Amino acid sequence: MKLDALFIASHPDDIEITSAGTAIKLVNDGKKVGIVDLTQGELSTRGNIKTRRTETANASKVMGIHYRTNLKLKDGNIQNTHANRLKLIKVLRETKPGIIFAPYPSDRHSDHVNASNFIRESAFLSGLQKIKTGNLEAYRPHKVFYYRHAYDFPISFIVDISDTYAKKMEAISCYASQFFKTKNISADEPETYISSKLFWKDLDTRARFFGFKIGVEFGEPFFCFEDLNIQATNLLKI
Repeated sequence: MKLDALFIASHPDDIEITSAGTAIKLVNDGKKVGIVDLTQGELSTRGNIKTRRTETANASKVMGIHYRTNLKLKDGNIQNTHANRLKLIKVLRETKPGIIFAPYPSDRHSDHVNASNFIRESAFLSGLQKIKTGNLEAYRPHKVFYYRHAYDFPISFIVDISDTYAKKMEAISCYASQFFKTKNISADEPETYISSKLFWKDLDTRARFFGFKIGVEFGEPFFCFEDLNIQATNLLKI
C-alpha cells in the first residue's frame, strides 16, 4: 500500500500519546496514513503482549489509519543493526511514504533515543540501490519529522489538533491496561506514572500549552532537521 505518511514508534501507544491528533487530521484530509510499532511493549509494567495487541487494533480503528505493523524488535533493547534496518527498509520500500514521523533523538527513555537514530539511518539507507530487499526498489521518504516525548525540543512547527483532540484521547483510552480513566483493570496491577491521574492531566496540559503557542485550543509540536520550503502563497495561512 502506498502511504502519504508513516508514523514510527518504539512502543504501541507512543503515536497515540505524541502525534495521533496529527495522524487523524491527515486521515480526515483523505491521506493514506500508517503506523509502525518497533516493539510489542513486552516490558511494560502493566498488561501483556496479548492485551496490547487488542488495544492497538482498537486504537487503530478509532484513528481510522490504513496500515499498521509491528517489527517485533526487543523492547528495552532496540538495536541499530543491519538486520533490523533491513526490516524497516523493507516496510519503507513497500509503503513508499512521502513523509515519516519519528521520536526526537533526546529523551529519558533509551528506546526512544535509539529508535530515533535507527529510523533516521534506515530512512536514508532505504534510498540506496545497492542495499537489496528482494525485488523492492530503493526509496527514500521526502522528510523525517520528529515528535516530542518527555523532553522539550526545538520546535519547527505545531499542528492545530483542536478538531481531532477528542478522537486522539479516545484512541489513547483504548489502552485500558496502561492509562488512567480506563475499564476492567485488575486490582493487582501496579500503578505506574502513566497509569496515574497526573499523567492523564499532563496529556491535556501539554496539548493545551502547544495549542496556546499558536493561538488555538490544542496542538502537537514537531521538529525537522532540514529547512522547510514554505510557498509564499501559503504565508498568510501560517
